[in-house]
Amino acid sequence: MRICKNCVLPETFPGITFDEKGICNFCRDFKGKNYVKKSKRDYQKKFERLLKEKRRGGSYDCLMAYSGGKDSTYTLELLKRKFKLNVLALTFDHGFASEAALKNVRKISESLGIDLLIFKPRLDILKKIFKEGAKNDFFPPKTLQRASTICTSCMGIIKFYCLRLALEEKIPFIIYGWSPGQIPLISSIFKNNPLLIRSMQRVIKGPLERIAGKEIAQYFLETSHFQKQTEFPYNISPLAFLEYDEDEIIKTIKKLGWKKPQDTDPNSSNCLLNSLAIFVHKKRLGFNPYAFELAKLVREGHLNRKKALKRLAEPENMKVVNWVKKKLDLTKL
Repeated sequence: MRICKNCVLPETFPGITFDEKGICNFCRDFKGKNYVKKSKRDYQKKFERLLKEKRRGGSYDCLMAYSGGKDSTYTLELLKRKFKLNVLALTFDHGFASEAALKNVRKISESLGIDLLIFKPRLDILKKIFKEGAKNDFFPPKTLQRASTICTSCMGIIKFYCLRLALEEKIPFIIYGWSPGQIPLISSIFKNNPLLIRSMQRVIKGPLERIAGKEIAQYFLETSHFQKQTEFPYNISPLAFLEYDEDEIIKTIKKLGWKKPQDTDPNSSNCLLNSLAIFVHKKRLGFNPYAFELAKLVREGHLNRKKALKRLAEPENMKVVNWVKKKLDLTKL
């Protein structure tokens, strides 16, 4: 398979073209590391200004979507120790989290002195969604460039439940531990707009409701939430504009007691479902759903290209894939 000579995007990636040197159009459009560094400094200043304006004192300053993975653990540490924020951590237990990751969640929240909520939705609802996502793609094609259908379903529920909780508790910031490769810098500080959120919710909620029924509504915004227009929080992804070095991140969080799960795939440090998601995405669309993220990390100098290629080429743990398939009643997939 033809792969970009500069990043790691393959010829099967949607919309990709190569020049005579084998460089893809995404790399040709890249404005350079110096431009990125300057832009990131501007976003960090914006974040710090917002904290001064919006932090509440005595109440929660932010709601952190905490998976227990390396990036979200590092983000949580930054929020507490560097920015001195009063954090409420919310962990989404979808029934397929690594036990080691759940241990990390409890250990790190205790180590940092952070309030923790573990939210476990009904497994019968989630199984319907994940099972259908393993069989068919039901979101717009653009979303599948960055994540599999299974992961987009899961992340959609997490995002809207976080927004619902933040509105109800009047928390001004929702923090995510996305890496610089997972989210565009321009989206790293995002003021939730009721009209836009209503439109985004239809895209996610519509397919999930058709699959799992109207009970899915309890994880999304209702009419009363949209009436709180002046209270809609910001979404912040700090790692998109702060220093990002995987080796330093792991070194830092290990000091807190974090341990890398041994049963997850190379691209996740918390989720067993991810192995099946990658397996079916590659089978249907011909590329690893992590290719776009890793390509951006390589382009910006956060990750060695050889290491990224190795990570993308590593086969899924079929023992885990088959365990997930069995749990979802998908043995014939």
